Amino acid sequence: MTTPIVIGLSAVVAAMGDGELLALTVRPEDVRTHKESALPGLPFGPFDPEGHRTFELALRAFVTAQTGFQLGFVEQLYTFGDQGRDAPLPDLGASEAEPGARVISVGYLALTPEVPTQASAAAWSPWSRFFPWEDWRAGRPAVIDEALAPRLEAWAAGGIGRAARARSLFALHGAPWNEERVLDRYEVLYEAGLAAEAERDRGRARGLDSPEPSGFHAAFGQPMVSDHRRILATGLGRLRGKLKYRPIVFELMPESFTLYDLQRAVEAISGVRLHKQNFRRMVERTGMVEGLGRFRAETGGRPAELFRYRRESAGSPSAIGFSLPGLRDG
Repeated sequence: MTTPIVIGLSAVVAAMGDGELLALTVRPEDVRTHKESALPGLPFGPFDPEGHRTFELALRAFVTAQTGFQLGFVEQLYTFGDQGRDAPLPDLGASEAEPGARVISVGYLALTPEVPTQASAAAWSPWSRFFPWEDWRAGRPAVIDEALAPRLEAWAAGGIGRAARARSLFALHGAPWNEERVLDRYEVLYEAGLAAEAERDRGRARGLDSPEPSGFHAAFGQPMVSDHRRILATGLGRLRGKLKYRPIVFELMPESFTLYDLQRAVEAISGVRLHKQNFRRMVERTGMVEGLGRFRAETGGRPAELFRYRRESAGSPSAIGFSLPGLRDG
């Protein structure tokens, strides 16, 4: 008997809010219980080959229907189809998936320059809520050494190559931190059983009905429905990578902003603290922004000049991204 295939579309929608990088989440309804999930998920829906002309148009329609938000910048992320790491489709008004269907999820990354008012079913959550070990803006996160390292080292003792993976990914024993490897870190935590979703999926593999993780340790991040935290990790990793070679941060900025606003946005995406003067010199050297001759009063300091992004400079050889190694503060 052939296993039916269902194509799902998932959106990682990112925005800046008060200096934090936020992800748009929803509370989907489980088709088996017809109850709202206790866990957040990404905007998601099944692709209808008869009713939808393209994946992207279908995705835009799902996001608007579920959140009241219309997408701007969108690019395809990756296709996710690992067996045992998908969940029954949420009931979003489309036909329910056939029993036993394999869900293939096509993920997308979408960026918006503001946090819009959305339907009550949606919420904006800081990405650090899902991946607390990824935020190095205030220095090395204590969660790595206090909670993750002991458990990862215990897991590493049980297999060849595990210790080297844990060391390089989580900057253990003096190894450097690579902010782009967000997905690799989540996958190691999943493999080690430290991601709450692993408990659910292994229960299903044993034939147990475990629709949602039974609990989670705050140090290991907020779990999500289905494979959505894995997709979110892919989106954050993609955004961090593109930050270095494309001026993609400006897709998250309003029409006018201060250089402090821009630095906070780059820091929020990368998860690292930047040297103020080095950052400003780099921005001025690239010619990607220009002053507007207007100022905004800053709390506790002198007024700060407002700038705009020179979109006409996007094709210039100097209009690259932000070279983080040269901008780090310490």
